[in-house]
Amino acid sequence: MRRGIRIFGLLLLLTVSLHAREFVSYVNPLMGTESTYKFSNGNTYPAVAVPWGMNFWSPQTGENRSGWMYTYTDEEIRGFRQTHQPSPWINDYGTFSIMPVSGELKISHKERGARFSHKNEIACPDYYRVAFDNGTVTELSASRTGAIFDIAFASGKKQYLIVDAYHGGCHLDIDKRNCRITGYTKNNRGGVPSNFANYFILEFSHPIKDQGVQVNDDLFPGKLTGEHDRVRAYLRFDVPEGEKLTVRVASSFIGAEQARLNFDREVKGKTLADIRSESAKRWNEMMGRIVVEGGSEEQMATFYSCLYRVLLFPREFYEFDRSGNPVYYSPYDGKIHDGYMYTDNGFWDTFRAVHPLFTLVYPEVSERIMQALINSYEQSGFLPEWASPGHRGCMIGNNSLSLITDAWVKGIQSFDAEKALEAMIHQTQAQGKEASVGRNGFEEYDRLGYVPYPDYVEATAKTLEYAYSDWCLSRFAALTGHDSIAEVYEKKSQNYRNLFDASCGFMRAKNKNGEWIEPFYAVEWGGPFTEGSSWHYTWSVMHDVEGLARLMGGHEQMGIKLDSMFTAPADYRVGTYGFVIHEIAEMVALNMGQYAHGNQPVQHAIYLYNYIGQPWKAQYHVREVLNRLYNPGSKGYCGDEDNGQTSAWYVCSAMGFYPVCPGQPEYVVGAPLFPKVILNLPDNKVFVIDARNNSDKNLYIDSAKLNGKKFTRNYLSYDDISAGGKLFLKMSAEPNLKRGTQLKDFPYSYSMRKNRCE
Repeated sequence: MRRGIRIFGLLLLLTVSLHAREFVSYVNPLMGTESTYKFSNGNTYPAVAVPWGMNFWSPQTGENRSGWMYTYTDEEIRGFRQTHQPSPWINDYGTFSIMPVSGELKISHKERGARFSHKNEIACPDYYRVAFDNGTVTELSASRTGAIFDIAFASGKKQYLIVDAYHGGCHLDIDKRNCRITGYTKNNRGGVPSNFANYFILEFSHPIKDQGVQVNDDLFPGKLTGEHDRVRAYLRFDVPEGEKLTVRVASSFIGAEQARLNFDREVKGKTLADIRSESAKRWNEMMGRIVVEGGSEEQMATFYSCLYRVLLFPREFYEFDRSGNPVYYSPYDGKIHDGYMYTDNGFWDTFRAVHPLFTLVYPEVSERIMQALINSYEQSGFLPEWASPGHRGCMIGNNSLSLITDAWVKGIQSFDAEKALEAMIHQTQAQGKEASVGRNGFEEYDRLGYVPYPDYVEATAKTLEYAYSDWCLSRFAALTGHDSIAEVYEKKSQNYRNLFDASCGFMRAKNKNGEWIEPFYAVEWGGPFTEGSSWHYTWSVMHDVEGLARLMGGHEQMGIKLDSMFTAPADYRVGTYGFVIHEIAEMVALNMGQYAHGNQPVQHAIYLYNYIGQPWKAQYHVREVLNRLYNPGSKGYCGDEDNGQTSAWYVCSAMGFYPVCPGQPEYVVGAPLFPKVILNLPDNKVFVIDARNNSDKNLYIDSAKLNGKKFTRNYLSYDDISAGGKLFLKMSAEPNLKRGTQLKDFPYSYSMRKNRCE
């Protein structure tokens, strides 16, 4: 492990203490919550949590098992839910909820909802409070594995608390003597062994006066226990007016004994104020590693709301034993292991910016994630690509290879390199039970140099993503002394060329006979592409933008093509989807031509101007996206937020750089949104970006100096930033058409590696 990876020292503490407001106070967890199945403004929910926490808690306005857990336009809350949901499309697992009911006893989630107004709601990362229209007030805060609720019941009404273990197999046991409920729930949407369960314990500050259990649809008043597919319990209390019912809760995926250990360690004897203070401190420490200054109130709120989303996933799926050592239940083999496990992450989304941000600013997290990836491989035979909590059949690619390579080239090398290489190679030469696990179509890809369509759905997208992953594997193999392996995968990294049609300038699909699939429409979604069209996937050659430019006829022609992406009509064909999926509707709503920022495949494309000597165009479009497509409100995103990726684009771009090609230790320069950015990095290093004269009009970089020396490059190296220093930018209202135009200023491309001595 690199020296100082866990020590950030007095500089960070000083920076945080001198900041005018706590960073957590800028965050609006309701950002992006006004979403539906048909149109996403983020598809988020207001998670009360700690960074990377094992459990989150959220108010629930939707029905049980609905992926749309909290929708801003809903008028009732049905419960407060312990959740592990990374996306509404993936849904939840191991979830249960509690709900205070005043007056008449109502147990079902379809009946017990209480009306509320957003004016009586406070949502923060470390705290949530709602005053229901019926007079009951609920507050909560969360720790890693637990939470504490304070409930002030409406005056003069009966007081009930519902504990809902959902359906999918569960057990509840009421211990009146100790004012406690214990139980487990097994609900999930796949990706778990048969012995999976979430074990929980709840303790109450006041005596339980009466109780009952509902098993499926049958109610049993007075009953103390229930076990079946669906079980709920009701408890009646008699809390004196002026007092609050305090509910302390914790859980474990390991077992009931571990749940008790988690309870005792995190919530026993503590108040809601105690754990809120602990949570806020943790959030401020993590957010304080990135300090932005000089922005408007809305920009500050948007930035830290996005950073909050970045720091939620992947989930720490490990716990601590009595000696304080990490231990976890494996969602792959169902056994208990020592060490680290992370889950609830789709690398198709997050390899792009989330993990390259972690390697720079939160390397200790990346280090543990790398160890978890190797653990996943050893327990399941594959690296995860979309885990929740185990392997899930979602999306495409071998982007776990990107994570491993990017960590390695940035000095995070404490994991077993030989085992990692074994896992990476296996990932490209085998297919798991789910199409997204391993490499779908690997035999044809190796034989033909592409994945044929229609033999394989999303074939062209898979080919492009495999080529990038092969470049990652080649680089990792070379850096770990396996030159022969590196040569094989280096050659395969050029397979993207096989699907470029020079006659139209787009990536296309071929059948197994090498013939282009006809007819071809660049605006047609689906088929050989994933949640996009050729307009979006043609740019997916992150490792060799120069090679792509040459296929297009050179830098000037590629520039024209990029320009046209923003000016072309927002036309579309629904293709094999057969209807307007939400990503199509979102692209049309943006009014930015064929640029579809609401989905991940094209989010790096703006930065490609830096590879062809036109960096001012990247600066213009980055600022357009930052200003137009994000805000801290309930409609804050222009599509799915996706595990922090769409937020990470904002965080990186607002700082002034973006990791176009993870695996290459570079961050491509855009233009910062804020006049000043301070990165508090490991080893007490501080990197400052001073964007003098920055404003809505002065969005172009006129000149730059790095540590006092003239700086013309269109990229910052990882070492430039991690070593600490200062980047001074003189901003202007007019673009500098001469800066960043020379080949030596361009970011890395495979086809230019000899020019760059790499």
